[in-house]
Amino acid sequence: MATKPRLSFWQIWNMSFGFLGIQFGFALQGGFMSRIFQTLGASEHDIPMLWIAAPLTGLIVQPIIGYMSDRTWSPKWGRRRPFFLIGAILSSITLFFVPHSSALWMAAGGLWILDASINISMEPFRALVADKLPDSQRSYGFVMQTLIIGIGTWVASNLPWLINQLGVSNEAAPGVVPMSVKVAFAIGGFVFLASILYTVFTTDEYPPEDLEAFEKEKKEAKGFFHGIKEITSNAASMPLTMKKLGVIQFFSWFAFFAMWSLATPGLTEHVFNSPIPDEAMFNMEIPAEKEAFEVANKSYNDAADLVGSYMGIYGLSSMAFALLLTFYTSKRRINRKYVHMVSLILGGIGFISMYFIPDPSYLTMSFALVGIAWGSILSMPYAMLSSSIDAKKMGLYMGLFNMFIVIPQIVAATGGLTFIYKAVFGDQAINAILLAGTSLILAGLSNFLIVNKKAITYSPEE
Repeated sequence: MATKPRLSFWQIWNMSFGFLGIQFGFALQGGFMSRIFQTLGASEHDIPMLWIAAPLTGLIVQPIIGYMSDRTWSPKWGRRRPFFLIGAILSSITLFFVPHSSALWMAAGGLWILDASINISMEPFRALVADKLPDSQRSYGFVMQTLIIGIGTWVASNLPWLINQLGVSNEAAPGVVPMSVKVAFAIGGFVFLASILYTVFTTDEYPPEDLEAFEKEKKEAKGFFHGIKEITSNAASMPLTMKKLGVIQFFSWFAFFAMWSLATPGLTEHVFNSPIPDEAMFNMEIPAEKEAFEVANKSYNDAADLVGSYMGIYGLSSMAFALLLTFYTSKRRINRKYVHMVSLILGGIGFISMYFIPDPSYLTMSFALVGIAWGSILSMPYAMLSSSIDAKKMGLYMGLFNMFIVIPQIVAATGGLTFIYKAVFGDQAINAILLAGTSLILAGLSNFLIVNKKAITYSPEE
C-alpha cells in the first residue's frame, strides 16, 4: 500500500470546511426543532417521539451511502464529493421550508427529509479524512473537523437571537413559528450549500490504488441485494474494537439526544421560569386573559432564544477544545482513550449542574463543559475507529458505525428517554438533562473497554 503524503494545515482545512454547513443544519435542527414542535402544539412528552425521524433516517441512509461511496470513482468528481453535493442541495431546500410548516405532521416530515439529506453529506466527510490522511494525521484531521463544527454550532445556535437583535420579530400568533427562526433557517440553507461547494472545488481525492481491480470488483458487486448482503455481513462481523466503541457511542448519543429534544422545554421551565403557555388555559375573548397569554408567550419565546444561544456555547467550547487539540496533535502523541474518557465525564458534570444552578447565567459554564465532551465525541471515536478497520471499506464501516449513534436515539425517542428519566428522577422535563449527565459519565467510564493500542494512540512522526 502506498504511503499517503502528510497534508498541510490549509489542505486539511479545505477538505473539512464543508462541515461548517453540515453543522449549521444540525445545530438549527438540534436547537430549534423542539421549539417548532411546541409552537405547533406538541406537548413536551410528545417531543421525543417526533424526533424519531432523525435517527431512523441515519440508521438507513448512512450505511447505504458509505457502501455506495466506497464503490464510486469519477476522475473529475472523485469518490465522496458527489454525495456531499447531493446532500447539500437537498438540505438547503429543506432548511428553507421546515420552519414554514403549518402542522405537526409537516414539521415531523420535514425533519425526516432534513436528517436524511444531512446524512448523505456527513458520512462521506468522515470517510474523506481516512481516505486522504496517513494514520499519523488522523486525529489531527478529525479534530480539524471538530473545530469547524464548533464554529458552525456556535454561530447557528445564536442566529435566531442575533436576527431578533437586528429587528426581526421573535413573536408570532399561536401556532406560527416566529420570523426570526424562519430567517435563521434560510441563512442556514445558504451556508450549508456554499461551504460544501467550497470543499468540492478546493479538494481533490486519490484514485483507487488499483483502478482495474476496483472496476472489476465494482462490476462483480452490482445489484441492490448484493449491496444489502455485504452491508449486513460486515455489520455482523465488525471488528471488536468497533463494537466496544459502540458502547461508548450509545451512552454518549443517548445523552445528546436528551439535550436536543428536551433542553428547550426543560430549561425554559426550570431555569428561566417561562414554560410555554397553554392557550386552552386562557379565555382569548377576555382582553386581560389574552394580554396575559401574549405576555407569557413572549416570555417563553425570549427564553427559548436564550436557550438556543446558551446551547451555542457548547459549540464555542468544543471549538476552543478542538483548537487546543489541533495544535497539540500536530506535533505530539496523544492517548485518545483517556482524552475521550475525561472529556465525557466533564460533559456529564456540565449536564447535571444545570439542575442546580441558581440563575441562567451559570448555563455558560454548564454548556462549556458539555462542549468539551461534544468536541471529543466528534473526533476521538472516529480517530480510534479509522486506525482499526480495513481502509478499503472505510465508507461502509463509517456508515455502520453510525448505528451506534442512531440506535440510542431510537431507544430514547420510542419511550426509553421519557420512561427512564420519569422513573429515576421525576416527571419534570429538566430531569431528562440529569439523565443525560448520568449517561455521559457512563460513556466516559466505558472507555476502559478499549485495549487496542493502535486505536488508542499514535505518533505524529510515524
